[in-house]
Amino acid sequence: MRLVSLQGLRRYLRLFNRFTDWLRSLTSERNVVLGLSLVVGVLTALASYLLKYLVGEIRILLTERFAPESINFLYFVYPTVGILLTSLVVRYVVRDDISHGVTKILFAIARRKARIKGHNMWSSIVASGITIGFGGSVGAEAPIVLTGSAIGSNLGRRFHVRGNTMMLLVGCGAAGAVASIFKAPIAGLVFVLEVLMLDLNMASLLPLLVTCVTSTCVSYAFYGTESMFSFSLDRPFSIDVIPACILLGVVCGLVSLYFTRAMNWFEGIFGGIKNRLYKFVLGSSVLGVLIFFFPVLYGEGYDVISQLLNNDSAANIMHNSLFYSNSRSLLIYLMLVMVFKVFATTSTNGGGGCGGVFAPSLFLGCIAGFVFASLWNGYGVMNENLATKNFALYGMAGLMSGIMHAPLTGIFLIAELTGGYQLFVPIMIVSVVSYLTIVVFEPHSIYAMRLAKKGELITHDKDKAVLSFMNMNALVERNFTPLYPDMDLRQLVQIISKSHRNVFPVVDRGGKLLGLLKLDAVRQYIFRPELYHKYNVAKFMTPPKTVIVLTDTMGVVTRKFEKTHEWNLPVIRNDGSYEGFISRSGLFNTYRRTLVNFTSD
Repeated sequence: MRLVSLQGLRRYLRLFNRFTDWLRSLTSERNVVLGLSLVVGVLTALASYLLKYLVGEIRILLTERFAPESINFLYFVYPTVGILLTSLVVRYVVRDDISHGVTKILFAIARRKARIKGHNMWSSIVASGITIGFGGSVGAEAPIVLTGSAIGSNLGRRFHVRGNTMMLLVGCGAAGAVASIFKAPIAGLVFVLEVLMLDLNMASLLPLLVTCVTSTCVSYAFYGTESMFSFSLDRPFSIDVIPACILLGVVCGLVSLYFTRAMNWFEGIFGGIKNRLYKFVLGSSVLGVLIFFFPVLYGEGYDVISQLLNNDSAANIMHNSLFYSNSRSLLIYLMLVMVFKVFATTSTNGGGGCGGVFAPSLFLGCIAGFVFASLWNGYGVMNENLATKNFALYGMAGLMSGIMHAPLTGIFLIAELTGGYQLFVPIMIVSVVSYLTIVVFEPHSIYAMRLAKKGELITHDKDKAVLSFMNMNALVERNFTPLYPDMDLRQLVQIISKSHRNVFPVVDRGGKLLGLLKLDAVRQYIFRPELYHKYNVAKFMTPPKTVIVLTDTMGVVTRKFEKTHEWNLPVIRNDGSYEGFISRSGLFNTYRRTLVNFTSD
């Protein structure tokens, strides 16, 4: 029975391959990309719906019977079970690392020519759905962004699109994910341009727009056209609150810095633990304790955002906690949540869970803005009474701008999430100030810094992006005749007479590179037969100024040419054996061809 099903699957795959080949032969690549961008939008929106449904159903099943005034020890148990189940799925079913979704997309663009593994089209949905549903204090957005990008990458691979087009489809998947999960098409488009930093031209924007509009419309079909968070404007923006907005921007930048530095430090602790069991014990223990004392840390935290934006009671916000009966302790409670949220998020991922920092940044920002306005009002600063719900909104944009280094994404996302377009100016002020504050201390976003530390961040550099699409093996010229050090001058002259090269590799009998022999070094001896048996190759051999290793990146190769000013550099394998040469002219010509393909429409 299983053999029959496998044969049937292979038959359907062959038919699908024939259909896609036939479809591709009928039209231009541009039209194919537009069609694929629409398909990516539909599939990404369906994936977003599936993930949100999975998270919601698991949470309802586990927590709907909890009385808000009671302390429930299951808050300690549920996250542990969720991380355990996720770890088992990842280890025994997926068998690959699926954490840090946006970072993986950046790495795929940098090192894998925008190719993302096929399992990422479903594995992040399952893993993050379990993690968040059971209380993991992370967001579903980064996993669904990775899912969307994987859908775009694998569709592009099936249709054999060019490298720059593959990168565009990856961007379409990411944009569609943000647009669908938040019902925010503009934010989805800006996210790709600002966070992934793809080098796109005007023609490339059309597929992104198609994907964003399509995915948003599909989300409308499931959830309606209302904004994700209900928000009613009680007090319009006035110029008198600009100083408070500027100060809130600075506060958001500093909170973003704290979140980024603390996450890196705590991730370093998990990274130093090699035993998976110890990671699980540490992560689940920290997360369980934090959620038990602060139940608002359970899951994404969007319900808390809704409560703060709608001036809900302190008791509802502090449900199931030790603070429940004391409404005056709300600010202390929220400030403690701000301190511990980063540890809850890092523990979730470090212990074996799966999720992102999109939702945590919105959660923290909302609390930061609310606390800031409440303290401002409580101490009577400048005799100006601030609208706490408005500043909670500003804080969401500020933290997203600071943590993700994406002020435009923060501005448009918050406006679309809440329909708060009337507060566009203060949102812009807080976002820009927050971004300017954190870049003083951190040049890269929380997504990009992991790759930047390894020198693997290329999406923010067009030159590196072009180099990443160049193939090292295609550049290696192998028609150089190797010499041995014990060859005499007569043998050398015979080889020179048949060669069109002016440099020769000198190798030992095992094929390892020993040095180089340049024609200029023996030119004066070529026409002196009496010296043919007196000298050998070893006399004229010189060590190379540097060598290129086959595993070197193209960026390293170009730097070696710049440093040595050589026209040809030898290439060796990792064991030191000779492979060939790369010429400066060949490198330059290949770069120009790749650049044309990379930037063409």
